[in-house]
Amino acid sequence: MSDAAVGSTPAVDDPRLAPALRWGVLGAGWIGGSFADAVRDHTSGSVVAAGSRDAAKAAAFASEHGIERSYGSYDELVADPDVDAVYVATPHSHHHEHALLAIAAGKHVLVEKAFTRNAAEAREVVAAARAAGVFCMEAMMTRHLPHTAMLREIVQRGDIGTVREVRAGFDVTVPYDPAHRMFDPALAGGALLDLGIYPLSFAVDLLGTPDEVRATGLLAPTGVDAQETIVLRYGQEALAILTTSVRTTAPGTATIVGSEGRIEIDERYLVPTTFRVENAQGVTEYDGRLRDADGALVDEGKQYEAAEVARCVAAGLTESPRMTLDQTVELMEIMDDVRAQLGVVYPGEVSAGRRVVATT
Repeated sequence: MSDAAVGSTPAVDDPRLAPALRWGVLGAGWIGGSFADAVRDHTSGSVVAAGSRDAAKAAAFASEHGIERSYGSYDELVADPDVDAVYVATPHSHHHEHALLAIAAGKHVLVEKAFTRNAAEAREVVAAARAAGVFCMEAMMTRHLPHTAMLREIVQRGDIGTVREVRAGFDVTVPYDPAHRMFDPALAGGALLDLGIYPLSFAVDLLGTPDEVRATGLLAPTGVDAQETIVLRYGQEALAILTTSVRTTAPGTATIVGSEGRIEIDERYLVPTTFRVENAQGVTEYDGRLRDADGALVDEGKQYEAAEVARCVAAGLTESPRMTLDQTVELMEIMDDVRAQLGVVYPGEVSAGRRVVATT
């Protein structure tokens, strides 16, 4: 809009100014690679080692991402004395096991979302980290980005009045293949844990703990969730309407509607993006996208979560105030509720009422 005002995003600490931290990446897939590149290119820290169950895969991963050492086992990775913190980047089905492995080795740990398969596993990881006195956090990148900080500030300041509705979704088409990790129950596949965690975490960050969770959806032939709509109710004040799917692709926009205005978040709210605030004062546009030293746009922001870990570790904290362990467990409880309503149960679980319960 040509007549719109231009707003500025709040000061968020530059990831390059965070204390240096030496990382080990556990899992040699795409997500681990994007994290390694973000640490290398945009922080003062370094990835000093990578581990996989396949030594050749680990070596190729290390070579591709400029990592000095690679290991053909996760035990060797977590035992490396030069590794301060471990980034767990394996499938959801193995987060619990690998986070506990790193914690037992005395390492700080950043666990890729979704934190675990279910809340019971999450509680075990949290208890182990607290007992060991090591830092632990779910890798929910969006929580730490500059545009998210501005959204929270605008909402808390009351620029759009009382929030009445949050709408957000994340849909990515994945061609059906029963062997693909997204459709494999043994790997805790499905849209919710991989994609739906983003709109869910976004809504809970803004609105807090819901009073009621309702879900409906469609399942893939393998029994995992392929598409769902989740409604969170907050008393008689607000609703969050959240969608996720591996059957369709959508732009990933989000809307926050208040009693006195609205915020329209542009494409892919989960990564650095632009948004508009519309209220009685007019329209204000914000640009929260990130650029590198040459001015080129940076598509993701994993360096912000890496920097958060480094700052917290340097300060002697064992969890982040922006993504607390209790919040992570709460999100897992909500997802257990959603899966129970949809009838999605992974191997080693049972559905008990409105909860999925681990049996192993």
